[in-house]
Amino acid sequence: MRLLSRNFLVAIITISSFSLNTVLAKTLNDEQLKTIEQLKQATLHSDLSYQILESLTTEVGNRRLGTQGDKKAIKWAVAKMKALGFDKVWTEEVESPQWLRGDIEAQIITPYTHDMAAIGLGGTVGTPQNGIKALVVEFKTLADLKAAKKGSLKGKIAFVSYRMKAAIDGSGYGPAVATRGSGASIAAEKGAVALIMRSVGTDNNRIAHTGMMRYKKDIKKIPAAALSNPDADVLVNTLKRGKPVAFYLKITAQHNANKMIKSASVIGEITGSEMPDEIVALGAHLDSWDVGTGAMDDGMGIGIVLATAAQIAKLPQRPKRTIRVILYAGEEVGFYGTRKYMELHKNEVAKHVIGAEWDFGLGKIYQIKAGVGARSLNSIHDLAQILTPLGVAMSDKNDAIAQSDMSLLSKAGMPSVSFAANGMRYFDYHHTANDTLDKINPDDYKQNTAVYTVFAYFAAQANVDFRQ
Repeated sequence: MRLLSRNFLVAIITISSFSLNTVLAKTLNDEQLKTIEQLKQATLHSDLSYQILESLTTEVGNRRLGTQGDKKAIKWAVAKMKALGFDKVWTEEVESPQWLRGDIEAQIITPYTHDMAAIGLGGTVGTPQNGIKALVVEFKTLADLKAAKKGSLKGKIAFVSYRMKAAIDGSGYGPAVATRGSGASIAAEKGAVALIMRSVGTDNNRIAHTGMMRYKKDIKKIPAAALSNPDADVLVNTLKRGKPVAFYLKITAQHNANKMIKSASVIGEITGSEMPDEIVALGAHLDSWDVGTGAMDDGMGIGIVLATAAQIAKLPQRPKRTIRVILYAGEEVGFYGTRKYMELHKNEVAKHVIGAEWDFGLGKIYQIKAGVGARSLNSIHDLAQILTPLGVAMSDKNDAIAQSDMSLLSKAGMPSVSFAANGMRYFDYHHTANDTLDKINPDDYKQNTAVYTVFAYFAAQANVDFRQ
């Protein structure tokens, strides 16, 4: 192989750098590129997002909609936005019927006795005062439960033992969470008196995973609970003996359908200097489940989007477009905040030029996926080139919708991007008492924040119609 001269190599590198800047200049000019690089480096060397997350998990903790923690979180978020230099801060009230978790007791009572680590699913009804004692029937999947004959589970407890599979993109969640969502009503249609299921989680900790479930109308509501993975294993192994297995379940949860509880989304803006009516939307949800401290779900998102806006607010000049941070209420229990937001801002969807939300992942972001107009896709490729040094690759698809709450805006026509973060360990802790600050890697978290900061500034400065 012929060796290239040193001068020739320098020339190639110079031409390559010039070419990159020329391509990027189609979207941003040299001064903006310099600013975005400064922002990226400043964020990579800042622990602001971690400080915000530490503040939230220490000073507030868990914050299920309507609880005292939720009320504290709203006040905390308003004060934090103001302290971080947001130009405007306001709240949008939501309300929902009251649900009280109560306590739970779960036990195998024959042929062997085992106390079970279990948790009631969100929204479950309670058992009778003395609990339920009944034989258990196992179903390996929700499809198997659906296939059971009507009335075949009369007086029995249905147990779905399906185990969630870990995946970097969280793709194992859908097949597992289906039982949590609709399993109780399906079991009730077959005559069951209760549903128990293996937790929607990928861990081997003796801690159960909660999460919201839904009852179908006109079908009897039966109690529903999740077992930790190790306890689900014990139940499976007990059933393998071929003997009748009796189970005891007591849940003291309460529904107060006539008592409405109030909460609120918290929204803040860095006002655009040239196009203040055009909005770059950043989302996360403020609520969490009432176990753990909500550090991952979705404290991480809160820290990222608040720190992103705060870093940009430090610049000597505001960006051209407005950056709006939306901390949604009630995501975990029914998307209350985003549904209210869509109601209040239905005539302003066209002003949302692009958006992104964080609500999944526990590691570095490895991919950006676009959901924009065909002509503006080139600009997203420009953005991807800036993110490449951070280890972020560009997806070849252009059908992204924003995560979680903000998906409603995407479906209403808002161009969106979705950032894929490593999620291999996410469902080890998701919706459990183990969702705590120590699970977050500070260096990975800086990368997450830097990616969102680059995106927000890029979108706010770009003279691009992302719908085109």
